[in-house]
Amino acid sequence: MPAELSDRGHRDATAAASGGIEFRGVGKRFGDVVALRGIDFAIERHSRIGIVGPSGGGKSTLLQIGAGLLEPDTGEVSVEGATAAKERLARCALMPQRDLLLPWRTALDNATIALENRGISRAEARKTTRPLFERFGLATFEDVRPAQLSGGMRQRVSFMRTLVADKGVLLLDEPFGALDSITRAQMQEWLLRALREVPRTVLLVTHDVEEALLLSKVVVVLSARPGRVVRVLTADFPTDAPRREIVTSPAFVALKEQALEAIE
Repeated sequence: MPAELSDRGHRDATAAASGGIEFRGVGKRFGDVVALRGIDFAIERHSRIGIVGPSGGGKSTLLQIGAGLLEPDTGEVSVEGATAAKERLARCALMPQRDLLLPWRTALDNATIALENRGISRAEARKTTRPLFERFGLATFEDVRPAQLSGGMRQRVSFMRTLVADKGVLLLDEPFGALDSITRAQMQEWLLRALREVPRTVLLVTHDVEEALLLSKVVVVLSARPGRVVRVLTADFPTDAPRREIVTSPAFVALKEQALEAIE
């Protein structure tokens, strides 16, 4: 286990038990392929951790285990104190890379799906969700179909759909991976503002080291398969500073180099 993890192990375990997430010796295999081995780290409540590493290193598998969609073969996962898969799933909202908006529903009706799935009437779900459109910069787009929205707008709707599920934990799997670089940068700034307004415990998986450092307070670097923790970096940069100012600062650049070195 890396020294950064062992030094704060007791504190993080306590924090995870009181409302965060903890992975303890998690391993996973698919047939003869070992995807993850001995994963140990914890996320404090309302903190943000980014997971980076080579393709095929088990990042998305780790996210699915956290969400309760998969069970580990070894070790244990705790989400807000819950360890059973069904209970973990009940506490998590997963936002995939693709927005998966339903083309026949308006932006507002796409955002209300999580509430309707809980048995809330469409009228009540719309009433609850509509204020978020102005709050997140989509006022006047409530009745627009997904095909008429830009990629960034579609991802905002997807995020709102995830948010209104009212879960304490957000699991983000490459949420901006399908966007162009300019839109992606804009969405990163937007997400930071959104999380300041509506705090959640966030586990972010991304191939983009810069994105992980910008959006997370701690970045966990995984090795190539089988994925294991090889570096843990503190990346708590000020979220109210301009993005360009943050990513060009000497401290940010140095940390990015450390992350890339660990991946290589």
